Amino acid sequence: MDNRATSKNRVEWGFMIALLVIISLAFAVLIEPFFGAIVWGVVVAVLFRPVYDRLLAYLPGKNNLAAVITLILILLLVVVPAILLGMALAQEAASIYRQIQVGDIDFDAVFKAFEQSLPHWMQVQLAAYGYGDFASIRAEIEQYVSAILEFLLTQLLSVGQGAFQFMLGLGVMLYLTFFLLRDGPALTERIGDMIPLNEEKRQILMERFLSVIRATIKGSLVIAIIQGSLGGLVFWALDIRSALLWAVLMGIFSLIPAIGTGFVWIPVALYLFATGAVWQAVVLVLCGVFVISMVDNVVRPILVGRDTRMPDYVVLISTLGGLQLFGINGIVIGPLVAALFIAIWSIFSDMHDVHAEQEKATE
Repeated sequence: MDNRATSKNRVEWGFMIALLVIISLAFAVLIEPFFGAIVWGVVVAVLFRPVYDRLLAYLPGKNNLAAVITLILILLLVVVPAILLGMALAQEAASIYRQIQVGDIDFDAVFKAFEQSLPHWMQVQLAAYGYGDFASIRAEIEQYVSAILEFLLTQLLSVGQGAFQFMLGLGVMLYLTFFLLRDGPALTERIGDMIPLNEEKRQILMERFLSVIRATIKGSLVIAIIQGSLGGLVFWALDIRSALLWAVLMGIFSLIPAIGTGFVWIPVALYLFATGAVWQAVVLVLCGVFVISMVDNVVRPILVGRDTRMPDYVVLISTLGGLQLFGINGIVIGPLVAALFIAIWSIFSDMHDVHAEQEKATE
């Protein structure tokens, strides 16, 4: 009788697990079109949770009102500026792209001036290392710049062309953010109850999940905004055209460890040297080395601390992989998945060590 009951119990558990997997996969397919909106909703809710908590302290018991005011702040501080920036950026990128296509931006003249400005011994050394053919280098750089502008235009114009889909996704994000702000603690507790771990490990997992989101956003997007803004101001002060575009590109490249914003300001500094704008080039290099590039080393530890920082190579691979798979949303999704991967494996490693110690103690 016991064997039958055990067998029946196993069948029931097997059926429930299979049903759970099938329904979960079906639900994942169902919400896939709004995956980016859901991710951003969770991220924004986590970031603005302190704002909501502070409002709730001034408005005790008025959870809905506090959540609505927080949403209005999100719209004014994040959504509207992002839309305006995207519109301005699309216009600027399209203008430069057209100038490159019709030849108004003459890379050939710039490279000739740069080649003539080099000392003879340097030209000989470059030729010896196979870099003497400036025409091929010019073609590669022109293709590289065009590819970057084309990628930006594709991402920005896809938002404009799919205006209805964009507004729908934005509505889903804000709607989800409202409930996550209002019901966050209850939802967190309910999700925690469904995780088959003891309370201590559940608490560690949830805390690491929240800290990872904050660290990823503060350590990536906030740094990108600061570096891009500083770079744009420097470009504007030096009267370099399309400062907004360069600012956004520096913000994007700041997500790539090691060189980061140098991908943008170093070629521009070389261009200024080649065209005779020596003092502007010197100022740009000094600002690039001692102001823009130092932000990461100074600001990141203040924002997120050193313990939550991922290795640079993980950030690089996860960011590029995220961009490849999820487009612009991959800037957040890629590092977030990587950070959670590290956190979960760390918890698993701790559990394995504890289990090994318990086995040794029983021997």
